[in-house]
Amino acid sequence: MTRFSARMRLAPMLLLVFAATACGGGVRDYIADAYALQNTAGDAKTYTSNDPVGTTVSNIVAEEEPAARKADGGSEYLRYDDDIVTVSAGPGGGSLVRVEDIDGRYRSGGFAYLGPGFNPGSPAGGASGSGGSGSAK
Repeated sequence: MTRFSARMRLAPMLLLVFAATACGGGVRDYIADAYALQNTAGDAKTYTSNDPVGTTVSNIVAEEEPAARKADGGSEYLRYDDDIVTVSAGPGGGSLVRVEDIDGRYRSGGFAYLGPGFNPGSPAGGASGSGGSGSAK
């Protein structure tokens, strides 16, 4: 096989990889497009949704499945490879959606109380993917 033919075989694969990664903006981009930005503090952003917590979480999860999910105290927590999403009841109805980088509170153990899938170093997939048995409404 010549160098030219090897490059020609590699080019379509690289194009496919590039197209696949360029199309999906991830959960952070979906939330930014779907909900109204309320506040920004560092790398964390809080959005508002007119829907209750359960509906908002269902919409987010339908867009991108989290690596781990847990309901606790009326809030739902979704862990993705790069982000933690917290959905809680809004003060006047609807819900608040907080998106923060996984390098912040997560890496320092801030979500460890939620159990498997939320401890620093938890695998991106596995048995911890459905910690919540239902949605917090």
